[in-house]
Amino acid sequence: MSSRTLSAFYWLCLFATLFMSISASPVPSNSTEPRELEKRVTRTGRATWFNVGLGNCGKTSKDSDPVVAMSKAFYDRNGGSNCGQWVEIINTANGKKAYGQLLDSCPGCKESELDISPSLFKKFAPLDNGIFTAQWHFMAKGWSP
Repeated sequence: MSSRTLSAFYWLCLFATLFMSISASPVPSNSTEPRELEKRVTRTGRATWFNVGLGNCGKTSKDSDPVVAMSKAFYDRNGGSNCGQWVEIINTANGKKAYGQLLDSCPGCKESELDISPSLFKKFAPLDNGIFTAQWHFMAKGWSP
């Protein structure tokens, strides 16, 4: 090869390498705040039902709405940031699954316990049962059934 061909080949390789490194660079976010992905945590605890009304999230609901209330301590620790987020709930005894929207907090509930509206509870068990063991987790923010 001539020195001219080697020189052209050198510059071609240099530009190709430069182009590939620029095109592979991450696109900067418009936000200056760091973004952390929330790990999906499945919790297990008892689920009970309650008559709904004005919830801690500021929305008035009816017993026919699929309302979920999380423990007050959990709600306070998150600063109510889960308000409006959907929750997937599974009855561990019979495998029935349904979704409810977090709109309230439950002062008497422990960390992994839920209080749910009568209409939502009936999807898992008769109201007379009063309680069942549930596995649950939050769906991605913005998701709805």
